[in-house]
Amino acid sequence: MGMNKNTVLGWATMLMLLMGIVLILLGAYRYEDVAGWGFATVGIGFFCIAWVFNALKGRV
Repeated sequence: MGMNKNTVLGWATMLMLLMGIVLILLGAYRYEDVAGWGFATVGIGFFCIAWVFNALKGRV
């Protein structure tokens, strides 16, 4: 299975989305105080980075 740049970016996008969801859920359900806001913010940041990876997929 050849891993070209588009395949690597595709896998990175999926992993970033998965981790973003996990962090947002941790922030929402595990931590009820201010720490939850931090987890959710980092999760949203992961979504933004995954979006950038997805946008780069055809151009690199």
